[in-house]
Amino acid sequence: MKLALAYLLLSTLALANGAFAQDPKTLRILTWDGYVPADVAEDFRKETGIKIQVTLSGNEDIIARLRASAGAGFDLAQPSQDRITGPQQQYRIYKPIDLTRIHTDRFLTNMLENVKSNTTVNGKLYGVPFLWGAEGLAVNSRRAQVSDYLDLCKPQLSGKTALRLRRPTIIAFAFAMGKDPFALYADPKAYGKMLDEVGEQLIACKSHLHFFFDAAGEVQDAMRADKVTAAMLWDSATWDLNRENPYVRYVNPKSGSLAWLMTFALPAQGQNDDAAYAWINYTLRPDIAARITQSTGNFTATKGTLGLVDPRLKAQFFESFPEGVNNLHWYPSVPAGIEDMEARMLLRVKTAQR
Repeated sequence: MKLALAYLLLSTLALANGAFAQDPKTLRILTWDGYVPADVAEDFRKETGIKIQVTLSGNEDIIARLRASAGAGFDLAQPSQDRITGPQQQYRIYKPIDLTRIHTDRFLTNMLENVKSNTTVNGKLYGVPFLWGAEGLAVNSRRAQVSDYLDLCKPQLSGKTALRLRRPTIIAFAFAMGKDPFALYADPKAYGKMLDEVGEQLIACKSHLHFFFDAAGEVQDAMRADKVTAAMLWDSATWDLNRENPYVRYVNPKSGSLAWLMTFALPAQGQNDDAAYAWINYTLRPDIAARITQSTGNFTATKGTLGLVDPRLKAQFFESFPEGVNNLHWYPSVPAGIEDMEARMLLRVKTAQR
């Protein structure tokens, strides 16, 4: 709330001074670190004459900024697909996307359909796919064998495993316990019961963990130092470790990796839609998409890129996901109130005695 109020004050002052007057040759993107590689942005400028101005952000910050300004100040935003429908219904911070202005034939069909199903509000589409990744298990295969998330709680691995105390861990443990948390979103009472069960499992697991970590770099360093043998971790962060140590591998858990998908969305009062659509279409070129994949370590939703990326990265992908993208759980839209319930449960786990 304080963050939203701060943005509201700044936005009001900026509007009063005409600070949002837009240069048609500047594209203002609200996005995550690394999603607009500098060399790709420069080539786009040379080709189109449009300069990209990047503001780094994340899901919560994107919502707070656009809510405070009523969708002004940026021409393009990149929330994850599960964070569009709810904020749009509550705050109307986005404008509909015109698919006729996008080369939709270049999208991987399943990715586009996935985003359509999660970002359509009252028959209007508010997002298209950009980049995706998965969160599963990283393991030093010389030290241990793991096949699912609950293996991180095994007594024989005590002191050598790590988790984040965040909502993805809740979702992962629920799937590993034979539940379908996404199917329970529509039933808060049932979801609360599930949270209690998962919370008890996490509390029991605490004594076997080396630590709860916040950033990928923390657990990467711990694995390099042989302090952690296995952890719940993202695919690209694990592939970084694998390039240093071939025994560290990404394991797609039996109960399925958790898959996130970043999008392109148009802020409600963005002033340069032409530039926004030009950038979206530029990133859909297979050669450009491959460069973005190489830079970020995550694959885009564009067809025809696998043959253009570094062979090592391609090999890591197929080793990690031999069955393709079939054993993945894509995050759906998060209903209002669910994250508050999760936050209360995570606080109980955090404060419980180990």
